[in-house]
Amino acid sequence: MARTVLVTGASGMLGRAVADLLARRGDDVTVMQRRTAGGRHRERLGDVRSRADVERAVRGQDAVVHLAAKVDVVGPWMDFVDTNARGTMYVVEALRAQGGGRLVQVSSPSVAHTGRSLVGAPAAPATPMRARGHYARTKAAAELFALNADAPDLPVVAVRPHLVWGPGDTQLVGRIAERARRGRLALVGRGTALMDTTYVDNAAEAMVAALDRADVAHGQALVVTNGEPRPVGELVADICRAVGAPPPRLRVPTPLAWGLGAAVEGVVAVAERVPGLPAISQPPLTRFLAEQLSTAHWFDQRHTREVLGWRPRVSIDEGLARLAERS
Repeated sequence: MARTVLVTGASGMLGRAVADLLARRGDDVTVMQRRTAGGRHRERLGDVRSRADVERAVRGQDAVVHLAAKVDVVGPWMDFVDTNARGTMYVVEALRAQGGGRLVQVSSPSVAHTGRSLVGAPAAPATPMRARGHYARTKAAAELFALNADAPDLPVVAVRPHLVWGPGDTQLVGRIAERARRGRLALVGRGTALMDTTYVDNAAEAMVAALDRADVAHGQALVVTNGEPRPVGELVADICRAVGAPPPRLRVPTPLAWGLGAAVEGVVAVAERVPGLPAISQPPLTRFLAEQLSTAHWFDQRHTREVLGWRPRVSIDEGLARLAERS
């Protein structure tokens, strides 16, 4: 049955993929974003930080796939709170005000990461107080708020896609490529930590499956990955080769990387507080990045696949081939 579906954050790679997939199968798709993208979907221009904008966008929708978020490793705390936590609260409240609807809350495995390696891990509970960094903490709070709103007339599923990448990716792929071409890409530690990732088409299909299966998956947080963990050094080198950039040759010992990350964070904090100093939006290293690059992150996918009735269609190798074709 076709639904009216609102996709927030559809200007990003994953949001576009979700909106396109929903439209191709016949759903009536509206996208909410701050600036017009001139795409094929009905647009509701607005900001998730505005309660009124969210209410207008949600009104009349059968479902919401909520992807809009501030995704960064630095920045003022309240910027993350306003977008990630309050934005989610406004979406939930708007759905309640109209009598309900399905909600897919797009979260992150980082909401449950407390610094230790994750080896075949399940979707542990989100921990706002122990998660690392502003992004993870506010996304953890948002996920808990959304899941606490789960009800018969408002089924909520939290989906945590891990490291989504693919053609057009300006986050993982774009930053790796840019730093590799400038000779500034380094591995932390030995580069042997196993890491799960998710090809964008697989992640989008998992979101749609969560929307369709919200009646049985509601109230749960589900980690989504390709289920093909690879050593981080191998993965980064493969991405570099796919985009025509030189693989990294530099290696930084983990303790040194952590210390350098702490120093960089100090510089960023000063720049945020002192008027006239330029803000640093993409620091080369932080403690969070050092930790993520040096610890294992791979997840048990059996429960996710059973609940969603979903399997990834595109392997990492096929995804790399597609990335090479479009780079």
